[in-house]
Amino acid sequence: MENPEKSAGGVVLLYDGVCALCNRLVSFVIRRDPGGVFRYVSLQSSLGKQYLAMAGLPKNELDTFLYVENGSFFTKSTAALKVLKQLSGLWPLFFPLIAVPKAWRDVVYNVLARHRYLWFGKFDECVIPTTDNRERILS
Repeated sequence: MENPEKSAGGVVLLYDGVCALCNRLVSFVIRRDPGGVFRYVSLQSSLGKQYLAMAGLPKNELDTFLYVENGSFFTKSTAALKVLKQLSGLWPLFFPLIAVPKAWRDVVYNVLARHRYLWFGKFDECVIPTTDNRERILS
């Protein structure tokens, strides 16, 4: 399998493309990433499934958020904290939460992930990127 990360460059974030919350969070990160460090891939896409396989995760694993950098994979709360560390503004101040054991952090993450469609909504299909962020969304 070809390594999709080589063509992506930078950090790749994988998210649930039909989740309304996840799409809002992608927009949130794009606005606070003026250097364009992050690229985005829907977990439902064929490229997303390749990344999941590379990370050793099932291809139907939609309850995770995946951060990929230099061949390393980080999931759930660790992935979220690594993103916050690189955003503009005060968001990097949350990174010290990485010292909290991952199992404890992921309890909060898992509750949110389990109820995200009920609490925030769901799209029928992956959202089409806008013209201003199309180059950051990989397919």
